[in-house]
This record gives sequence, C-alpha cells and structure tokens, in this order.
Amino acid sequence: MAVETPAPPLSKIPQHIGIIMDGNGRWAIARNQPRLVGHRAGVENLRRIITACVEFGIKHLTIYAFSTENWGRPPEEIRGLMFILDEVLEKELRELHQQGVKLVHIGRLEGLAPRTQEMVLDAMELTKNNERLTLNVAFNYGGRDEIVHAVKRMLAAGVKPEEVTQELIEQYLYTAGQPDPDIIIRTAGELRTSNFLIWQAAYSEYYAADVYWPDFDKTELRKALEHYASRERRFGLTSAQVQG
Repeated sequence: MAVETPAPPLSKIPQHIGIIMDGNGRWAIARNQPRLVGHRAGVENLRRIITACVEFGIKHLTIYAFSTENWGRPPEEIRGLMFILDEVLEKELRELHQQGVKLVHIGRLEGLAPRTQEMVLDAMELTKNNERLTLNVAFNYGGRDEIVHAVKRMLAAGVKPEEVTQELIEQYLYTAGQPDPDIIIRTAGELRTSNFLIWQAAYSEYYAADVYWPDFDKTELRKALEHYASRERRFGLTSAQVQG
C-alpha cells in the first residue's frame, strides 16, 4: 500500500484569513435538496476548516455567516438560519472551547432573538481567554454598517475632529485589537466583496475558489494559502523597496 507523501510546509502563513462562505444554497439545489440542507452542510464544513486553520497555524479566522442585507431573503430561509445558529451554539460550543477557540461576534446583535443574543454573549464570555484561534463570526454584519457604528460610538465618546486618525477609528471597529486580514477567500467562484470587512481588507489579497462552500476542504484551503504565499505584498511601495 502506497504511503501518502506529506505536503511540503507552506513558505508563508497568514495571521488572519477572512472567508465569504458562498454557495450553500446552490450546492443544495444542484443535489435537488432544499437550500437549508446546503446551509447545514456549510456548518459541517466550517468545523473541518476550523481544524485545518489550527493545523496550518492560522491565529485569526473571520467568517461571513449572515449579512445585514440577508434579511431580505425568504422568511422561511431566515428562520432556518436562525435555528441553525442556535443549534450550533448549543452543540458545538463546548468542543470549540476545548479546542482553544475564542469566539467573537462581529456585527449587530439587534434583530436577533433575545435568547440568541444571550447565547452569543455567553459563548464569548466562556471562550474569551482562549488563544489557539480567534474565530470572528460575522452575523448580522455589514462593512458599511460597521463604519457607521464606529462613527456613532466615537461621537458618543466626544471624539473631536482633530483627534480622528485611522488608528483611532480602528479602535472602534468590531475587530479592534486584531490584525487586518491578510487574505480574503470567497467560494463559489464569485468575485464580489459583498460589503465584507471593507475597512480591514484595504490591503488584503483576494482569492476566488471555484467550489461551493460545502466542498471547500483542507486541500482547497491549502491552495488559497499557497496563492497567498506566492504574492508579494507591497502596501503601496515598490518591489525594490519591499525586497530591499
């Protein structure tokens, strides 16, 4: 029996990756199943990707689970997604905690059921000291809404115009204290940013995977990380400056 040769180590590991988990519904429809079956498959896949991120040594993972615009979807789909969120918090939290995952909700809790809000807050409190992986769950999140929320908090805090800097604004974002994402991955072959981390991703690399989210496995993640490792990140400088 042939022994599988282990893949060579990656030359560069991002600190922070963001994933737009796209294609759950289309994955289900392609199998003649209801869209919610695809969302459940997406949750199952998230468990595998979290494990893969830990193995690769990634410290921060932000997933786009439900946008502020997703409220316009059919009511039965929204109810199903909220049920899945509650179910995940009930069934997966202890295991994530044991794996050293710190859960952070980014977005607005308003609009979620009171019981769901309480479960989210309890999950963050339970895992707040974990350090193996920070998992930011963007639920009821929009990039523009995040900036509006940050500005309102700054005004409420009495920040004066002359005090405003990029660094100060970052302190009022949901991701305050975390590094910006090095790479944003979007599945299902789509090429839109869809209002995801639009401040934080100003200099992120982008990668479009041609598979639906439920099929985005460890091998596909490695392809994205290999793409990232091959990129020269210049942050507005020239190649000579970066290399010199």
